[in-house]
Amino acid sequence: MDGWIGLRSGEVVGEATSDFSSDINHWVENVWPDIIHNYDEKDIFKADETGLFHKLIPNQTLKFKGEKCVGGKLSKVRITILVCANMNGSEKQKLTVIRKSQKPTCFKNVKKLPVDYKSNKKAWLTSDLFQKYL
Repeated sequence: MDGWIGLRSGEVVGEATSDFSSDINHWVENVWPDIIHNYDEKDIFKADETGLFHKLIPNQTLKFKGEKCVGGKLSKVRITILVCANMNGSEKQKLTVIRKSQKPTCFKNVKKLPVDYKSNKKAWLTSDLFQKYL
């Protein structure tokens, strides 16, 4: 619907910029150095998780003019991946992959995985899994 009081449909993408840059700069320049001054860069680690919806179809595609583009129900099948490395990059932990299935059939004859594999009901990194990871 285009033209009705100047409104039209649009896709929401990205994140809005924040006005906290001065706070961030202050923290990086004044607070962070006081926290890390007693530690070597090799002893400071950062861990983060990401969700991968590996069965999700794209929300946009190429099509010819006049061609109808029809999708289906969006898949919510996901895996969670935990990534961790130290500050200077000298030590990178093995990826931890979390899925719903405790014993996936695709791993039936697999003897060794290049990742640590965990499972739970929602394929999320829970506090219990993270404490065991630590």
